[in-house]
Amino acid sequence: MPTTPRRGSPDPLVLPVPRQTIASLALEALRTRILRGHYPDGEALRQDALAQQLGVSRIPIREALRQLEAEGLVTFIPHRGAVVASLSLEEIDEVFELRADVETGLLRRAIPRLRADDFERAAEILQQYERALRSGEVAVWGELNWKFHSTLYEPADRPVTLGLMQRLHDHADRYVRVQLAVTHWQSRAIREHRAIAAAARRRDLRKACSLLRQHILSAGASLVEFLHEQREAGELRQLAASASKA
Repeated sequence: MPTTPRRGSPDPLVLPVPRQTIASLALEALRTRILRGHYPDGEALRQDALAQQLGVSRIPIREALRQLEAEGLVTFIPHRGAVVASLSLEEIDEVFELRADVETGLLRRAIPRLRADDFERAAEILQQYERALRSGEVAVWGELNWKFHSTLYEPADRPVTLGLMQRLHDHADRYVRVQLAVTHWQSRAIREHRAIAAAARRRDLRKACSLLRQHILSAGASLVEFLHEQREAGELRQLAASASKA
């Protein structure tokens, strides 16, 4: 004869509530689309249209947009609403300088704590990243790049700092992917990542940190130069178009 479950005892038929809410799923979907360039800089993010695209109500969309504003990916403009945020050239330069300062500190702290399996994992990620670069899988470049870097930083045991650095990576990622695709920096990125990993494996703190700093700053300088040329060309095109209509 089956026994009746005691009051307060767990019911084996009751399934746990999924941890991901509709709002968090909407947040993840919108963040991914912004970072992958589906919504370009300055594009208006209309709540009703987004809700229809994702098949949800406007409430989780509103919550997601507020979180994206806190992450710096969305800006709210009076009388226009939410738009995809864009970084000025000065802000991009600042992001890369900050990354160079903080990430070299993370690597310096992490190197003495890195184990063989950390290097193996970094090497596997680097292989995936190199394949993605060579095959033109633009959408995963930023994710694999961060995975490689963060694998070398994690043993530093600085989760708050690591989270801030990931956010900075995310801010610049959509620009970096365009730059890599257009300027063909893939070979240089592969070569520099390998050199950083090799120096870290040798426990050469000075060399590894120097290579990392140079890697970040040169990438930032190249990106600023690239975006300056692109934005200047865009302004010239707009002026030409306006002149032709006059």
